Amino acid sequence: MSRNIGSWLYGPSAALPDGETGTENTYKGERLGLPQHGPGSMPSWLRRSGAFFADLLMAAGVAAVFTFPHAPQNWSLLVWFIVAIFAVVLFAFTPGQALFGLRVQRVGVDAPVGLWRSAVRAGLVFLLIPAAIWDQDGRGLHDKASGTVVVRTR
Repeated sequence: MSRNIGSWLYGPSAALPDGETGTENTYKGERLGLPQHGPGSMPSWLRRSGAFFADLLMAAGVAAVFTFPHAPQNWSLLVWFIVAIFAVVLFAFTPGQALFGLRVQRVGVDAPVGLWRSAVRAGLVFLLIPAAIWDQDGRGLHDKASGTVVVRTR
């Protein structure tokens, strides 16, 4: 009981077994078996954010072509959602991720992401909050829920 109360009063590290600090991993992605640097390693949040905003701009541009002369409004979100699902299913990356040298892969399995995982992932990114909450490896809740990870390709 005192260990549970201690974790509440002194933070999550108080609930760890004696001698552990919670910082045993030396780099992001180590627990997932990913390399520290280069292709296959975890990208920075800046690179991931750049890919996301590139995808949003691309979706707004495509939607604007079809809604011209009016603003695309929510049509750009629909285009982004469709591209986010089907591009990951077919190619393992969105156009923005390709531009920034990223791809989506399943954790611990050498298999395609698949439609279901891609749809769950895109739906949670659409909500923004799950994508903004990361674990110590830099994976967002959307990646954890779909069993995926975004890695560098170059």
